Amino acid sequence: MAQAVIFPKLGQTMEEGAIVKWLKKEGDPVVKGDILFEIETDKANLEVESFFEGVLLKIYVREGITVPVNTVVGYVGAAGEKVPDQAPKAAAAAPEPAAPPPPAAVPAKSSAPSAPAPVAAPAPVAAAPAAPRPAPQPAAAAPAARLVISPRAKALAKDACIDPERITGTGPNGRIVEKDVLAYLAASGYDALRITPAAKRLAAEKGIDILTVRGSGDAGRIMVEDIERAVRRRPVALSRMRQIIARRLVESKQTIPHFYVTVKADITDLMAYRADLKAKGFNYSVNDFVLEAVILSLEEFPIVNSVTDGKTVSWRGDVDLGMAVSVENGLVVPVIRAAQTLTLKELNAQTKALAEKARTGKLTPDEMTGSSFTVSNMGMMSVDQFMAIINPGEAGILAVSTGRQVPAVVNGEIKIRTVMAMTLSVDHRIVDGSVGAQFTNAIKSKLENLELWKSLV
Repeated sequence: MAQAVIFPKLGQTMEEGAIVKWLKKEGDPVVKGDILFEIETDKANLEVESFFEGVLLKIYVREGITVPVNTVVGYVGAAGEKVPDQAPKAAAAAPEPAAPPPPAAVPAKSSAPSAPAPVAAPAPVAAAPAAPRPAPQPAAAAPAARLVISPRAKALAKDACIDPERITGTGPNGRIVEKDVLAYLAASGYDALRITPAAKRLAAEKGIDILTVRGSGDAGRIMVEDIERAVRRRPVALSRMRQIIARRLVESKQTIPHFYVTVKADITDLMAYRADLKAKGFNYSVNDFVLEAVILSLEEFPIVNSVTDGKTVSWRGDVDLGMAVSVENGLVVPVIRAAQTLTLKELNAQTKALAEKARTGKLTPDEMTGSSFTVSNMGMMSVDQFMAIINPGEAGILAVSTGRQVPAVVNGEIKIRTVMAMTLSVDHRIVDGSVGAQFTNAIKSKLENLELWKSLV
């Protein structure tokens, strides 16, 4: 019996995705565990394995098409087995029961200067779960207007390397006929164009309208390099990941009033201590120390580990720390859950594992969702300073720059020290400038406190 291949739901927040590439084609044999296709979610590209053996009998969803989760995208079964011509409708997923609201969390240290002020609402906004919603169906694209053109006119336009959609038809129902193409060529000065045969062949191969190309050769002759330049200039659709990044960044800048604080930490002693640890077989990165300093500081300043909708503020409780990782086609932010419960050694292991999964495209959507604060470290990219954009749903993000050896005054003497700039971006609706400065300086003081690290390693 043929088995339906389902577009999987790979995370609690995942509602839809697109097939980036089919690794099998119709008629190919399939063994259980074979990779059938790659999918692109809001966060990353993931591989989907087959749970069945047989032959890939049918593919319903082609590459680049976004569909809801649980959609039937194909069938695997015995060779020659009959399957539907059209994909069956996806079964509606049963709504998940709403979780009961968690009790309002209270910071451990009531004396912390930055604890969120109480709000009038009886419970934080985050504690009131929204009613479950079914996965949204993709909007049906408006059908493109069909080009009505005679075979002779179509062949002439193709031979001339022009786009027939630019031509107004004079035939019945607006049909483009041969005389319309000839008139268009005459009116556009096509006969005066000079183009090398190789350039014309390349234009035909790449679908470039020769009338849109400016020649760089003698007397305006169109050369191969002119066609190649036209190909490079053509708009290329953003990947789904880049579209999501663009949407979220615009949302952040439009809805969150950013406030920035920059401090410079002297990490000379820390770097020397790190080198000593490495010689003893303990390979900690600078980023490990930065993340740990941020975690400790977020516990001291719970307001920076909060979220607001502009009316209420909710403390997040756990430090679910986001760690920005650059990948080939964008940026992903794996989340270190309950980071305040980890030792420095455990933190080091988790960051390495998550970074490796990010680089190899193995992160699941749930591993990239729900961060309460993010660190973006570009220290390895030789940058002096930068400002990061807050992820919606968080109150801040820390941008970490490259440690530089600079002259500095130490106890009245000029010495060469390693100094690293850090810029905090915070949501000014809930974090004031003074608290932002205190928080950033708390991170700085921890990085400069060698005794602290000796107690943590």
